[in-house]
Amino acid sequence: MTASESGDADATVEYAVLLDVLRHGRRNDDRRFDSAPIAYALGETNFQLLELTLEEDADVSIGDRVAIAPTADRELVQRVAESSFGDLSNTASSELEYVVEDIVDADEKRFVDFYNDAQPITLRLHQLNLLPGIGKKLRDKLLEERKRYGPFESFEDLEERVSGLHHPKEVVVERIIDELHDDDVKYKTFVRNDQ
Repeated sequence: MTASESGDADATVEYAVLLDVLRHGRRNDDRRFDSAPIAYALGETNFQLLELTLEEDADVSIGDRVAIAPTADRELVQRVAESSFGDLSNTASSELEYVVEDIVDADEKRFVDFYNDAQPITLRLHQLNLLPGIGKKLRDKLLEERKRYGPFESFEDLEERVSGLHHPKEVVVERIIDELHDDDVKYKTFVRNDQ
């Protein structure tokens, strides 16, 4: 198993959304299933991919939000371990984009604030340039608009005020998915980078 087994993942991740539930665990080398039910999940705060060992009687489904921090009301989850994209089941992989979209929708202000607060990383690279489709010209339009007229209020406000920036929410979702897929992404903006 490639998931980190260092006990519980960081306690700052308090909730996760389930990507897949394997009621009989994973298939082992003898083609039998382990007995403990597990779930693949995505942490809401830092977009960590997680493997959860569930309580035997946990009544959960794909898309459910569960408490995972040791201090939270964590009655459904026995153990939390970090995982990677390559460890996910096919179902979990296919659900990932939908869950990321739901998390971004539920906390729009957080992601609009990324556009408001993004800063240079180096002399030649800006955080905004990490987003798919944002080159130098579009970055400069974004920076000028926020400097002249103040912070953006919503994704709709972003799209209306910055010509050429189409679907700013989808741009963020695409970046998060890219960061989850590729462990070698040099600058991780949204996904916690512990490994």
